[in-house]
Parts: sequence; structure tokens; C-alpha cells
Amino acid sequence: MPNIVLFSGSSHHDLSQKVADRLGLELGKVITKKFSNQETCVEIGESVRGEDVYIIQSGCGEINDNLMELLIMINACKIASSSRVTAVIPCFPYARQDKKDKSRAPISAKLVANMLSVAGADHIITMDLHASQIQGFFDIAVDNLYAEPAVLQWVKENIPEWKDCIIVSPDAGGAKRVTSIADRLNVDFALIHKERKKANEVDRMVLVGDVKDRVAIMVDDMADTCGTICHAADKLIDAGATKVYAILTHGIFSGPAISRINNAPFEAVVVTNTIPQEEKMKACPKIQVIDISMILAEAIRRTHNGESVSYLFSHVPL
Repeated sequence: MPNIVLFSGSSHHDLSQKVADRLGLELGKVITKKFSNQETCVEIGESVRGEDVYIIQSGCGEINDNLMELLIMINACKIASSSRVTAVIPCFPYARQDKKDKSRAPISAKLVANMLSVAGADHIITMDLHASQIQGFFDIAVDNLYAEPAVLQWVKENIPEWKDCIIVSPDAGGAKRVTSIADRLNVDFALIHKERKKANEVDRMVLVGDVKDRVAIMVDDMADTCGTICHAADKLIDAGATKVYAILTHGIFSGPAISRINNAPFEAVVVTNTIPQEEKMKACPKIQVIDISMILAEAIRRTHNGESVSYLFSHVPL
């Protein structure tokens, strides 16, 4: 592929390497380091003049450092005369701060969108945004890819009783995502309504739908401290579900998440590799990973060649 350069930020080198291998490219030379006062320093080690540049950096780990590093890399490529800079952000940082849910709350997702635009990004490729309206925070093109086709494939290959399962959303916000998956598997769905007293803590939950004597598959876009999904799993078992699976696009798993999952009645907690999971898999045998590098690679290839990306909304590239 001529005129394309792929750079990896330091947040998720493994995913970047998989994308590069899939595209048959070498990752571009870039050195990211910190000065002794903790300022981020980026050196692009090859010419990008007139090139189509893709920078892969996920919003995980040291989120603020990684975001700053991405902004600096975008700017470095922009002022080195690259023809176009695309930020590939598998897990978009600050996506949950997308509305004023109380007085004086910031809308940080919009701020991040502005920062990316000001740094010089011409195009954003991301995956399963927490709220799809975040695309409207940008004035540049945003491709919001879905993990759904890969999730459907995993369910059909790994859950023998999938034809008689029920898809459950752990909160009302994910109802759309769940109904879409339930329709494509031709099964029923259920909802859990939750009330939060404060962030990261769930107050009470109400199950809407019948899960008795069925396999329940919970689907959500992200799990952070896992309070919601573990609470919901207990609720589903109490309501008579035979097995409970959780499928999440972004497995952040911060704080007490791993010990909560180990103690919860899950058969498996399935996440994609938008965020590195190697360490967490060692600590928790229930965690399984779906590789989505081929979806990102195909989106990059199609964008570079000026082809439509909408095929990826319903198919997993071969």
C-alpha cells in the first residue's frame, strides 16, 4: 500500500502490531519518551511528507499521558506536511462525560473532540462509542465501528445453546445495542433498570423480562469497576437463569473489578482487545478476548483506498 504510514502510540503496541501485520505494513519509526519533568516527547523517525498517516492510540492505562501523546503525534505529523492524519482510537477517552448530568458538570468528551481537531486530526476511527452522539462533537469525519459482528460470531461459535438464549442489557442506555443483537440472533431480550446514587456505585436494580431456565448473555459497551454487571449477574441467577455470560467491548477493569468478576457467577466475561488484557487474563481465568484488529485494519485499508466502510457494520472481515 503506497503512501500510507502507520504509527503506534505507547498505549497498546500489541494491537498496533496486529493491525500492521494484517495490512502487510511495518509500523513507522517513532520514539516516545518523557523528559525528567514528565513532559511527553515524541520523535517521528521517518519522513511523512505527503503521506496518509494513521496513528493508533487507545484511551486506556495512563489515559491523560496517552491522550497528550496522541495529540503531540498528530501535531508532529501535521506540521511535517503529511497529507492527512487519521487518529485510530479503539477506546475513546472521556466518552462517559458526554452530557451535563448535574449542575456545573463538564462535557469532557466534547473537549477531547476539540483538542483532537485543534491538534490537526482530519479523521477519527473509533469503536463502540459510549454514546453515538459523540460523533456530533466533531466537525471532522468520524467512523464509529461496531464490535457487534465479532460478538455475534463469538456467540455462535462458543455458546452451544445460543438459539435459546436471552440477551440482557445491564442498563436502559444499552437497550438499542441489545435489541440489535437479539434481532440478528432471533432471540428475546431483557433489560435491567438501575438507579445510581453516585458514580461507580449502583443503588438498586429491577429486571424487566423473563430469563427463567435460559442462558443469559449480558451485552454492554464497557465495564469499568464491574459493579453493575456483577450485581446484574446475581439478579439474573436469582431470576432463574441457568448460565450467565457477559460480553463487553471495552474491558477497563479498574479498582476491584477483577476480584468482583472472580466472585460473580459468570461462565465467561468476554471483552475485545481495544484495551490490553494480558495481565487481567492472568488474574482472572473467566476473561476471554475477541480480537478486533482485523476490523480496524480493514477500516484503515478502506479509508486509505477511498472505499465505503459500512460493510464492517454488519460483517467481520475474513
